Amino acid sequence: MWRILWKEDDFLISRLLSFAKNNTVMLIAFFAAAITCFFVPIDGQYLQYFDFKTLACLFCVLAVVCALKNINFFYLLAQKIVQLCRTTRVSILALVYITFIGSMLIANDMALLTFLPLGYFVLHTTGKEKYMAFTFIMQNISANLGGMLTPFGNPQNLYLYSRFSIPNMEFLSIMLLPFLAAITLITVCCLFVKSEPLTVKPTKIHLGHFVTGVYLALFALSIAIVFRGIPYWVGLIVIPGVLLVLDRKALKMVDYPLLLTFVFFFIFSGNMARIDAVRNLLSGLLEWDTLLVSIASCQVISNVPSSILLSQFTENYRELLLGVNIGGVGTLISSLASLITFREYTKHNPKKSGRYILIFSLFNFGFLIVLTLLCMILR
Repeated sequence: MWRILWKEDDFLISRLLSFAKNNTVMLIAFFAAAITCFFVPIDGQYLQYFDFKTLACLFCVLAVVCALKNINFFYLLAQKIVQLCRTTRVSILALVYITFIGSMLIANDMALLTFLPLGYFVLHTTGKEKYMAFTFIMQNISANLGGMLTPFGNPQNLYLYSRFSIPNMEFLSIMLLPFLAAITLITVCCLFVKSEPLTVKPTKIHLGHFVTGVYLALFALSIAIVFRGIPYWVGLIVIPGVLLVLDRKALKMVDYPLLLTFVFFFIFSGNMARIDAVRNLLSGLLEWDTLLVSIASCQVISNVPSSILLSQFTENYRELLLGVNIGGVGTLISSLASLITFREYTKHNPKKSGRYILIFSLFNFGFLIVLTLLCMILR
């Protein structure tokens, strides 16, 4: 009897530790929000903290992407592109570009969850595992920086785009030059990869025309909602309704911890904004230099919570937008996407985590320094 209870306790503890490891950022957000509740007791103003449109848009995009992923749409698309490549250099460039473009369309986190396994598949099946750390790091940087160009490319973009009602063309004009600089730097780095022969065996995947068409229509609907063309409540009715019929699994696969992370950080930032000492400190720092403060904040508390918190204390959305996007590269915790990549790499190479972090830091801080200097020059 005691042995059975002991095994059950061990199993429960193992599950809890696994949950904590996979949802570290959400748990940090939860405890941060809980602590601030002691300083700002729960009242009616709490409802004003939440940006319901941001949460709705994020849910709609994630749900449709999960449905497309379940029919292997992105995998097939990426595979066909990679099959055109014949060397390690071109294949790694293809993987990086696919991730870069994917982050612009399906958000950086989902791009990595979709295309990192493809990177592993290509390198593992061709015996080129020695390039895995470099490839994963470049895919990670591409996901963080590729998503900066569109309002829905990064979660913090979606929030700031909605929070400040940034006009579409102004958003693009703010991010265009850093975006072009990023893709240039990424390309230059990948060109140093040795050009070795590479072949990939094709995997037969059949897409149903009807289901694929429906999912692409839902994806177009979610994008239209992001760009304020359609009220967000329409998406909350149509998208779950269709997926309940065609793919209930997609609704279960939605990254709900990411949504909860936003909820907790909304509470945290809302409460922080009501604490006089914090408000005065952050307002003063942001008035001094919004760009540098937002970049530095990302290195400590990640880019999504930084955007939510700092937006309470400044109207300079241009430099805040630049800062929380550029700040996504740097430390391992500067972006949730970086933690996803680290988790995926160590799953395949558990004994090489130290080497990975070293290479990751060299490339990320290199990108961070160059892009920060560029933005300071373009002021």
